[in-house]
Amino acid sequence: MVKRIKLRTLFIGGCITLFFLVLVARVFWIQVLQGEKWQETAAKQWAHTSTIKAVRGVIEDRNGSVLASDVPAYTVVVNPEVIAEKKIGEEVIQGLHELLGKPVDELKKLVEAKNEKGKYLTNREIRNEGWKIDEEMKDKVTAFVEKLKKEHDTLETGVGLVREQKRYYPKDSLAAHILGYTDRDGKAVIGLEKLLDKQLSGTDGKLNYQSDGKGIKLPDSKDTFQPVVNGSNYKLTIDSTIQLYIEEAMKKAYAEYKPKSISVIAADPKTMEILGLANMPTFNPNKFWDPNQKAEDFYNHAIKSRYEPGSTFKIVTLAGAVEEKLFNPNASFQSGSIRIKGYGKSLHDINRVGWGPISFLDGVKRSSNVAFVKLGFEMLGPERLLRYIDAFGFNEKTGIDLPGETIGLVNPDPNKSVENATLAYGHGKVLVTPIQQLAAVAAIANGGKLMVPHVVKEMTDPNTGKKTITQPEVVRQVISEGSARETGSYLEQVVADHVIGTGRHAYIEGYRVAGKTGTAIKVSGTDYDRNKVLSSFVGYAPVNDPKIAVIVIIDEPKGEDGRNGGGAVAAPVFQEIVSQALPYMGVSKAGDVTGPADKKTVKAEAVVQRKAPDLTGKTVKAARQLLINQGFDFEAVGQGANVVSQYPEKGTALTAGQRIYLLSEQGENMTIPDLRGQSLRDALEILNLLKVGISIEGEGYVTEQSQAKSKGKTQVALTLSPINEYGENIPVALAGDADKEEAAE
Repeated sequence: MVKRIKLRTLFIGGCITLFFLVLVARVFWIQVLQGEKWQETAAKQWAHTSTIKAVRGVIEDRNGSVLASDVPAYTVVVNPEVIAEKKIGEEVIQGLHELLGKPVDELKKLVEAKNEKGKYLTNREIRNEGWKIDEEMKDKVTAFVEKLKKEHDTLETGVGLVREQKRYYPKDSLAAHILGYTDRDGKAVIGLEKLLDKQLSGTDGKLNYQSDGKGIKLPDSKDTFQPVVNGSNYKLTIDSTIQLYIEEAMKKAYAEYKPKSISVIAADPKTMEILGLANMPTFNPNKFWDPNQKAEDFYNHAIKSRYEPGSTFKIVTLAGAVEEKLFNPNASFQSGSIRIKGYGKSLHDINRVGWGPISFLDGVKRSSNVAFVKLGFEMLGPERLLRYIDAFGFNEKTGIDLPGETIGLVNPDPNKSVENATLAYGHGKVLVTPIQQLAAVAAIANGGKLMVPHVVKEMTDPNTGKKTITQPEVVRQVISEGSARETGSYLEQVVADHVIGTGRHAYIEGYRVAGKTGTAIKVSGTDYDRNKVLSSFVGYAPVNDPKIAVIVIIDEPKGEDGRNGGGAVAAPVFQEIVSQALPYMGVSKAGDVTGPADKKTVKAEAVVQRKAPDLTGKTVKAARQLLINQGFDFEAVGQGANVVSQYPEKGTALTAGQRIYLLSEQGENMTIPDLRGQSLRDALEILNLLKVGISIEGEGYVTEQSQAKSKGKTQVALTLSPINEYGENIPVALAGDADKEEAAE
């Protein structure tokens, strides 16, 4: 018995010893032999990374009006488990269907979603209709949730909102083809959003730390921090008011002539800053997903489409002839038709029988093809004409800072005389883009300098405050200043002569306007189709001190009685835009202006300055809409529903580009608006209305501002500096003189 007990004791002791030996071996295996591996696994479980999202940069127009920025957005989510528990599925489905417009059957699948084991799921996003909705829709969803809570006496309804960010374009479709858009995932798709995506996006910050299983940070946590780099902010050369003038004029023409497309670009010819650029059809970047918008709505014809230009191209031929001193405005030629050696048919004017013997100046006014064949083909000759075409940039990209620019194509066969002859009046082996043509006419306006067009005025790094300003860039001196001035004087008569000038519908009383019409018959198959034309007008004003150059291109307009030429349909669009833009820009009418050929000299009227409308007492929404419709630049300050005061006061004469401020509340919690770029007087008026303390340093215009609290009162500090105007003493590229000498051989 005792022996058996001893054996059992030995057996049990042996088992225990063996167990401990195995355990020690296992511990040795894990902690020593595999210690490094398990240390890494533990570190991964302790390690956590927190991402700090970078703020995407703001895009503003030249006056500081916001064109694109990030704003709060909300995604609607449903919890099928809670909804089933509360038995409110039908109410939720119907309510969200009415609010969001999402089909009932799709909502039913989301609200009743289960896993493979038949258990209700928790959170499901309502995409796409409830994805990143705006504040207005968010308020409606919140009201619906509160209604469910009240009716069912519950704190949980299974319907909620997740706060996010989204890109917002406060002026909707205004300048859409310039801005482009980002999709709901924040991916940049087209336009400046795509081109500048890296700079706008910035870099997310990261915080790496260690915590225990409950998420509590470890005392000896080894933290690493990568600071966030917010995206750069951009100010464009675009003026929202001029852009509005452009788009309103285009809408009228689009409705009247029902063309395939319309493109308009406006620029300051002295700097080639783009003041406005638009195409129709267009799109709303806030609703890029709208099924009613077609693929062609997103196409930027202004820089991507190539056209046979027609008579607007005659500007190049005229400029070359003037530079070579071959153009005698009083010399005469026989109009109507002309024969080209080696070609069996005659080339004709639009009036095939002609106007008899006429002067070359009348040939320019009437846009005579024969006149330009003589100037470009016979006088200049094909070789020199091609050199001027190259010098004006038609075989290269302009370099505009927008994505997708297409290069022009001018490639006549040197052995085919007819191709070189028709080139002189913009037909045949010549394809150009609207932006190329505008750059060329701007070179006539600014004294012969071909310049690089640009839409980015300046970039500001919000992390350092450093600004990068886009300076005007001259490609080359194409013709002399004197030749440019002389060419402009002839183009002015195309508009000013109301009897025979093809551009007479672009005439603006009180301003000197230069320009050229174009009507290019389009090719259909292997022949030209006279029912399909490209109508255009390109010009600038005032001739004596050009402030704006504009090109209008209307593709296949359908005018009444066949009236679809550039003079009939495109010139009036130019006239409507420029007649509004010049007074807005503060350009005074001339004291005495040479009127149309059939009129006496006209005494110009004084420029009528626009006055601030009466907005006090209106709702902020109504005031905003009124200002948008009338093309005023403005900023709403405060969160109130009604306008309690405004600056400038009603009836105040406004300077060009002056902003109107709408105040919807007053008091210490008032948000201080961005006053950078404002005059001291305007800044003081606005801050006095807000009843805040003010300190000033420097003189000129506000360049920096900051605010702080002192004894419970808001104090705003303004730093002022003189504004450096662009466009003065613009340098000419060193290669310019050599190019000029080569062109003049």
